[in-house]
Amino acid sequence: MTEVTAMGSADNFGATRVVTGTPVVHGLACGPVIRPAPRLAFDIDPAATVDPDARGAEQERFAAAVATVASRFSARASASTGSSAEVLAATSGLAKDRAWTGAARKLIADGAPPAAATIAAIEQIATMFTKLGGRMAERVTDLNDIRDRVVAELLGVPEPGIPMPDEPSVLCADDLAPADTAGLDPTRVIALATRLGGPSSHTAIIARQLGIPCVVAIADLDSVPTGSTVYVDGERGIVGLDPVAEQIAVAIDGHRRAAEAAAAWRGPGQTSDGHHILILANVADGTSARKAADLGILEGVGLFRTELAFLDRPDEPSVEEQTALYREVIDAFDGQKVVIRTLDAGSDKPLKFVTHPDEANPAMGVRGNRIIMSNPEIRLHQLDALAAAAQGTTAVPWVMAPMIATVAEAREFAALVRERGMIPGVMVEVPSAAVQADKILREVDFVSIGTNDLTQYTMAADRMSPELAALTDPWQPAVLALIERVGAAGAAQDKQVGVCGEAAADPMLACVLVGLGVTSLSAAPAATAPVGLKLGMVTLEQCRAAAQAAMAADSTQAAREAARAVLG
Repeated sequence: MTEVTAMGSADNFGATRVVTGTPVVHGLACGPVIRPAPRLAFDIDPAATVDPDARGAEQERFAAAVATVASRFSARASASTGSSAEVLAATSGLAKDRAWTGAARKLIADGAPPAAATIAAIEQIATMFTKLGGRMAERVTDLNDIRDRVVAELLGVPEPGIPMPDEPSVLCADDLAPADTAGLDPTRVIALATRLGGPSSHTAIIARQLGIPCVVAIADLDSVPTGSTVYVDGERGIVGLDPVAEQIAVAIDGHRRAAEAAAAWRGPGQTSDGHHILILANVADGTSARKAADLGILEGVGLFRTELAFLDRPDEPSVEEQTALYREVIDAFDGQKVVIRTLDAGSDKPLKFVTHPDEANPAMGVRGNRIIMSNPEIRLHQLDALAAAAQGTTAVPWVMAPMIATVAEAREFAALVRERGMIPGVMVEVPSAAVQADKILREVDFVSIGTNDLTQYTMAADRMSPELAALTDPWQPAVLALIERVGAAGAAQDKQVGVCGEAAADPMLACVLVGLGVTSLSAAPAATAPVGLKLGMVTLEQCRAAAQAAMAADSTQAAREAARAVLG
């Protein structure tokens, strides 16, 4: 990323300087820069040793500190909904993970003080995660956050965290741990900007749920002084320093009025010439589903992530437990479309009750539907629970499998779903599924495109790598071309093609997706009204023209500009 001089630029509101990154959440906000407090500087003597007769007690003290930190993550997960709950539950599991805790216990048994053992063990695992790359590398931020919290607990000092500003502020950071991001107050932290991360990072996912502007992968972010006044443009991926007060005030007022118009939008999703598009919600549990239903603007659920029932527990949830959880979501939208994704575990979401293989590239390994290779009963139990959850309701669940790569996999999954009286579909995340969309759609009744994974696999670029954030941008013309192929296959067979990846939360890109043949858009509930409002301002032909213009572009920036020229 480059720093750009912008003195006097109308587009940049007179900012003296701008830095650029990858846009994640649209919106415009301005305020003083705050940053997380520096990492705690623990005064720990690396040469210190624990007397042999005290080592057992010190191991118990370490175990208690780990349990305390993990329980705090679990409590925050229980108090959260949707993506925040899922991320925090996964972090709670990581806090108790046997790999690092076992290494720490061994160091304590050899005489290391618990705090020193925690630091050394986390460093060992973090180094391994960094070498693995992908989603595992992104978890290094989570590991370091766990380390600081456990050491703070051992030393009896307050946990680290994000400062709570007295005035609405812009939070700038290298990266943010899930516990910090999920706990943000969007009335005080009004925008996020990070030096690391990508469009699919934890920070990006939770920022979408909070509905605050967010830009990630800003290489020059350190050049922005703490305390300075900046604006964050979440659509163009810009952070601007010292904008002219009058100019930025006018622009923010325009965004405020647009937000008010979006808040007043009541659906249904359709273009200005009446082409109907289903606007759906991404949810993770009954609480988030009820909150989405209470908005009164959504026509159902486009992605029910079922992982929350499986994470941070030592054994597989029973069919009865799963049935109760799934029934909550179905009841929230009874009689409407509810699309449920079967368990997408593995990679950065390991299950404690499954032995996961050591993989050099977990993102391309045994995850999603592939877990049946060693544990077929998990999927069968889940399908049984989904069928049981629908009994006595007016809903027929639409059930889709993640990480489907072949026609045979789609056929096998569809048979199991139909046996249980449900509607079968698959996720299109792997390029082979997009290329064979016509054949796959002959086996299933619908598909849903996961743009996050489809983009990383198409571009051969780790979606968690800040250096490759431009490649993992869903505006990549090559990705749009694959989506067009899927949309055309759906239209030819009169079957629904949805998008449930984060691309559906971008109002401009949502219009392009409709122009590519997508029939439903599912996003975090906070993002759906702006999408519906924008669709209602353009015709289907404009969407198609914008789609063709974006695909003809040679970069993501050019694709955005080409679409904007058509759509306004």
